Amino acid sequence: GMSERNVYTFVVRKDATKHDIADAVKALYNVTPVKVNTVTKAPRQRLSRMKGRVVSEKGLKKAYVYLKPGDTITLV
Repeated sequence: GMSERNVYTFVVRKDATKHDIADAVKALYNVTPVKVNTVTKAPRQRLSRMKGRVVSEKGLKKAYVYLKPGDTITLV
């Protein structure tokens, strides 16, 4: 199931590398990620259905951090 996959999602700075993210997780949570995947969402503009005007969505970068079984991160 999902629970033993041990994947945590973080929103990170756009210039953060996988190495940076792994270091940060190590420093903050005292666990070493097995692997880190990053996904970048480009900024885009879309039409707001509510007000019929153009809304800009900021781009963001997400990091998926995979931990060893038994390691957990407590998000405070």
